[in-house]
Amino acid sequence: MAHVTALYRYPVKGLSAEPLPALGLSRTAGLAHDREYALALGTTAFDPQAPEPLDKGYFLMLRGNAPLAALATRFEPETGRLTIVQGGQDVLCEDLSTGPGREAVERFFEAYIGPAAKGRPRLVRADGHKFTDGSVISPAFMRAVSFVNLASVRALEERVGTPLDPLRFRANIYVDGLTPWAELDWVGQEIGIGTVRFRGLARTPRCAAVDVDPVTAARDTTLPRDLKRHFGHVDLGIYLEVLADGTVAAGDAVRMSSPVSGAA
Repeated sequence: MAHVTALYRYPVKGLSAEPLPALGLSRTAGLAHDREYALALGTTAFDPQAPEPLDKGYFLMLRGNAPLAALATRFEPETGRLTIVQGGQDVLCEDLSTGPGREAVERFFEAYIGPAAKGRPRLVRADGHKFTDGSVISPAFMRAVSFVNLASVRALEERVGTPLDPLRFRANIYVDGLTPWAELDWVGQEIGIGTVRFRGLARTPRCAAVDVDPVTAARDTTLPRDLKRHFGHVDLGIYLEVLADGTVAAGDAVRMSSPVSGAA
């Protein structure tokens, strides 16, 4: 049976994944603390009092800033503290709820990224706002969670002839036990995972961000091009809309509301 193998959230857009044993999900808010913060480029205007969804190109992100992948981060929602680890050593630990803490993070990334940050980046957050890639499409996409079928990752690995870390695809929910690409047919379908009901919103098109190795930060593949060449599309994974509040945990089964080709 298809089941959840790993769960993650990404507290700061573009920075490292945070593994979790379970995800508490809400119909009105999606996944708490996922893409809650972002590092806006020095040239980006963002008003936390009147937030407007912006394309990911307005922020530091892996597509344009591969060195971000060389950093590991930890975020503690209870204390607001963000820790940045580089080369196995803690290099910064700051409280994001304070002005001095945010400024210290901004100055770190200004020095770390250099001219590509277009000045001092600004650490931004707004109540009820998420910096997901789909935020520019609709509120439902802003609150959506991302799902990756590990069999699809393996199918791509076979074609490109090199191992691929699934974390390249920055999903919230990773599942095994399906046939390759089965998830691409789930758009418009209802799915149950754990105690949560979802609806497939859309396939996830892939950009050059997935070409960055999440451990080495090397840009060492051409996966969007390879997807198109070998499979006729650039999609891997789907976005899921949360239909009812609940919890998804590692090991939970994936249940379809109606039979879907490829479910095992």
